[in-house]
Amino acid sequence: MLIFILTLAGGIWPLSDSEARGPQAPPVEKKKTSPQEGHAKEERLESIPDLFDRLSPTVVFVTATSIDSFHLSDRVTHVVGSGLIIDPSGLILTNAHVAYGRQSITVTLDDGTVLPAKLVGADPIFDLAVIQVSPPEGRLPAAAFGDSDRVRVGEEVVAIGNPMGLDQTMTRGIISGINRILPETTYSSQEPLLQTDTAINPGNSGGPLLNRKGEVIGITTAILQEAQNIGFAIPSNLAKRIIPSLVRDGRVIRPWIGFQGQFIEPPLLDLLKIPLVVGVLVEVIEPGSPAEQAGLQGGDLEFSIAERSFLMGGDIITKINGTSMTSEEKFIQALQEIKVGTTLHLNLFREGKQQEVSYLLPERPALSGDLATHRAMTLPSVKKGLPRLPVTRYEK
Repeated sequence: MLIFILTLAGGIWPLSDSEARGPQAPPVEKKKTSPQEGHAKEERLESIPDLFDRLSPTVVFVTATSIDSFHLSDRVTHVVGSGLIIDPSGLILTNAHVAYGRQSITVTLDDGTVLPAKLVGADPIFDLAVIQVSPPEGRLPAAAFGDSDRVRVGEEVVAIGNPMGLDQTMTRGIISGINRILPETTYSSQEPLLQTDTAINPGNSGGPLLNRKGEVIGITTAILQEAQNIGFAIPSNLAKRIIPSLVRDGRVIRPWIGFQGQFIEPPLLDLLKIPLVVGVLVEVIEPGSPAEQAGLQGGDLEFSIAERSFLMGGDIITKINGTSMTSEEKFIQALQEIKVGTTLHLNLFREGKQQEVSYLLPERPALSGDLATHRAMTLPSVKKGLPRLPVTRYEK
């Protein structure tokens, strides 16, 4: 089908009656190519085997070891995952749930060379980490990032990684969805993920999701249990945005907002007889956070409707820094615009009354629960089953 479309774009058309009369007929006017068509013609799509041959050397096998000093048995855990060489000097991108908090990390290159690695920086919330090796010959082949904002549903993709410890494995599929959000992440840091039906298994974590041009459009990060071929990848544009912070600062610096919640719409508010049009339901307050110190209140009553679950009874935020929370997009955008050291002003609805709460935002520390969702879905050495994660959709 793709070849057929490109052929049409090249100007092969059926002849009209006047054009078929002979030499006296006027010359056929070539159709002007639109910028989109011209771009499509210039794109070179590689064959799947060629993609593997060219890019598999940029994918490494990551092995990490953790030691649990609080248990007498099963103290040592060996974790395997994948990594992507992003700089010839030996910088490798992987998942935080593979590399963060580990006592030792080793990397196996495509040619079998085993190298020790050190952690350069990690962000447990976005589940990305950068590790460093010293190339034996000074330089390593590095992959190129594509623009994940241009990814379309139905686009063919491949993944390269080490599923179940089987190194240099390629799988093939399509982009099944975009702008997917795993609800276990806090709203202060949510980023839409790419969904794919490409086979992704424990051990693929940290490996690349590639388009047919050989560009990295995502980093594989999660799968759903009790579902077939539902995997998720961190968009390449997010990775490109935070890699400099991981290399420079060793972390992503973000404000500690201190609460988790979700946007609620008129049907639910009407059902619960809450006199608001829209709002953000505060469900969980992080212990020790500035939100807790400011007196923000979370929920304690579980309520489910239309396959969605809520913790009711907490505050409902109507404005953040003067911006009305009229959509989920506005909510997430408002929180992501907040900086460390600024004051967060909230208008909220509590026990039938409008109130205001303000508090200063320090830098958010790494919390013990940040990796809980990701680590539960990692690796062959993990004994528990993978958690079932309901997925909601965030429309940009």
